[in-house]
Amino acid sequence: MSDFLLPDIGEGIVECEVVEWRVAEGDQIEEDQPIVEVMTDKALVEITAHEAGVVTKLYVAQGQIAKVHAPLYAYQAEGEVQAEPSKPEVTPDALPSTPITSTDAATDRAAAHTAVAPTAPTAPTLATHGKVPASPAVRRLVREHQLNLTDIAGSGKDGRVLKEDVLAHLEQPSETGTSSPQALPSQGEERVSRVEPLRGVRAVMAKRMVESASTIPHFHYGEEIDVTALLAMRERLKPLVEAKGERLTLMPFFMKAMALAIAEEPIVNAQLNAAGNALHYFSQCNIGMAVDSKAGLMVPNVKSVERLTLLEIAREVGRLTTAAREGRVDQADLKGGTISISNIGALGGTYAAPIINAPEAAIVAIGKTQWLPRFDAKGEVQRRAIMTITWAGDHRFIDGGTIARFCNSWKGFLEDPETMLLHLG
Repeated sequence: MSDFLLPDIGEGIVECEVVEWRVAEGDQIEEDQPIVEVMTDKALVEITAHEAGVVTKLYVAQGQIAKVHAPLYAYQAEGEVQAEPSKPEVTPDALPSTPITSTDAATDRAAAHTAVAPTAPTAPTLATHGKVPASPAVRRLVREHQLNLTDIAGSGKDGRVLKEDVLAHLEQPSETGTSSPQALPSQGEERVSRVEPLRGVRAVMAKRMVESASTIPHFHYGEEIDVTALLAMRERLKPLVEAKGERLTLMPFFMKAMALAIAEEPIVNAQLNAAGNALHYFSQCNIGMAVDSKAGLMVPNVKSVERLTLLEIAREVGRLTTAAREGRVDQADLKGGTISISNIGALGGTYAAPIINAPEAAIVAIGKTQWLPRFDAKGEVQRRAIMTITWAGDHRFIDGGTIARFCNSWKGFLEDPETMLLHLG
């Protein structure tokens, strides 16, 4: 047998959580077959087999922590046959030298008769292969119902357990008819329904948010943006974008307008160095977007927004959103962000006070759009689409005037989106 060692996943990661085993002990596996999903502090990673064989042991249970370069599972490579222990050959020299009495002879004849007596037939699969044959799907069904595969009578060839066998076993009444007694909670524990360790992306988020909130002085700035014209433009462009197989949300407009506003206030796209004595300005606008994924909050970023078209940005937004919600964002998509957007309004929020995604300089929280009455230039009331936004800036080098000027520029592009055409290369 061979041990499969958890490979180096990169980014200095030394451990990860086993989220889901795709195989069980005794399963036949093929090269490049998905074996297990593990959660690092960045994303969900799928580990595949590097050669075919049979899984003989899973070293780390689901929900437990696996260490890099430590054994993850054991397997018997394809073509390897475990040699059966050889039986000692009886030779005349091995016979006892003492005389055999008649009583001893009778005993030996009885023992020999017992040794060659026919035995009851046994299940060939258990005796020969050491496991009950079943497909991975059937084994998963057995695990989901917390059953023992050996307790289920298989109707397939060589005792193979089929899905129908599992379902029939589930329909059978319990032998005891009583449930096992549950331990009563100790005093004070009855209010706790369950305890879930903080791991993976959520653990990293907790650490980074504490660091950001405690080390960066946040300056918040709120504003309202009239997106009536922007919504109308999006409706006109949606059929064209959908014809190319993409989905057009407001996020590409937010990003493109932000990149144009950064050209007027480049300090918002800068970062303070670790020593806190120099600013690093970036020529690229790598704009991150917070995504509420099943693994926790992720902030992948669209690279070089300043040189992308709206269609290209929409394509990247769709790709990153899908990947983040599945917990499968590439490491490169999570690194290098220079400014972030949190669209809390997609979930119904109106206002938020966002925390900066360090070491970035600023983040904006976008609230939901509401149709509200507003006075026009003639003093007449009109129905307008109003979106609330809240900025958070690193107050060590971004002051109120800077964030106000930057927000006004960004707001101008969003309220009159056709003006963005003047700045497109």
